[in-house]
Amino acid sequence: MSINIKAVLKKYFMVLVLIVVLLAFHAATGGKMLLAQNINNLISQNAYVFVLAAGMLLCILTGGNIDLACGSVVCFIGGIGAVMMDHDLPAFLAVIVMLAGGLLVGAWQGFWIAYVKVPPFIATLAGMYAFRGLSNVVLQGYAVGIRNEGFLNVFGGGADCYVPDLFGSGSLNLTCVLAGVVLVAVYVVMVIKSRVNARSKGYEVEPFYSALVKLVLISAAVIWFFYKLAQYKGIPSSLIWIGIVLLSYSYITSNTTMGRYLYAVGGNEKATNLSGIDSRKVYFFAYTNMGLMAGLGGILTIARATQAQPTFGQGYEMDAIAACFIGGASAYGGEGNIFGIVIGALLMGVINMGMSIMGTDANYQKVIKGLVVLGAIIFDVLSNKKKN
Repeated sequence: MSINIKAVLKKYFMVLVLIVVLLAFHAATGGKMLLAQNINNLISQNAYVFVLAAGMLLCILTGGNIDLACGSVVCFIGGIGAVMMDHDLPAFLAVIVMLAGGLLVGAWQGFWIAYVKVPPFIATLAGMYAFRGLSNVVLQGYAVGIRNEGFLNVFGGGADCYVPDLFGSGSLNLTCVLAGVVLVAVYVVMVIKSRVNARSKGYEVEPFYSALVKLVLISAAVIWFFYKLAQYKGIPSSLIWIGIVLLSYSYITSNTTMGRYLYAVGGNEKATNLSGIDSRKVYFFAYTNMGLMAGLGGILTIARATQAQPTFGQGYEMDAIAACFIGGASAYGGEGNIFGIVIGALLMGVINMGMSIMGTDANYQKVIKGLVVLGAIIFDVLSNKKKN
């Protein structure tokens, strides 16, 4: 029944860092950091980070590879959609074209990486420049506004981009609170079911006290989060898209054959090929998928800003990469999970918002984020050295 403190600290180190940073900014901003509106804005403003980080994780799993082009692709795809809607084409058609365009861009880059063996860094660096240039061509160097209210509300930029309260219109959104309770109930049932199934098959399970503490802490965090959202308009539509993406990728990485292949290629590509798995298809899948997430990221970005600009997406790829590495994805590949990128994305969002509220100079914000990423990589490298 003894607790392995070192193992617990290593496993939940970035969670503890997130809590410490959040409380530090809460104190430094005089309590403004945890205001309901700021919690809501934290999600809405960083929706692209969650989406891009989910796609980036699959690239990193293949061996620490990254996609430098996704920020430019976000701008390019968003520009195409904005121009289409500016010409009064239906919003649903623009959404289909943006998602398909992102998929095609990802397939284009995936082909060169997987089948021509162009190093991912070089292929996506070329894409970063090419699609940034194409963004300016599409937008002709100008901002293009979006007037379609339906599109804005569905993807998080309109005045009504919140799930309405089905139980009235008081100061507390009861629908939001109920959603939090339902999520916790589903999570508890899933944990119990998973534990019972593991025991019935003779697998080793986490100690009961450890599982119970984790269950209580996560449930409390979810209830608190939804209670905060309920104090300011409720659930933003961008959170629904984030939830869909994270749940989908959690299933892909944990419960599918391709998910196992991604970890296998990152762990030992030569052994994976010798076992009969075509690593080229794995690389192609990872980068095609990254293009699809860049397409969705473009949709969420222009909806949030209610316009498309040639400068959108700058640095987005770095935020996504940082979220993955901070969340525990290994720089060597083969390690990482969706829960980790949620922590990484939240930490990046908290740092961005906290420093903005404090009025920190933008240049110092970049310095601090760079040091945070470096610290996460050093932690990963030292951990791998100890394993070896």
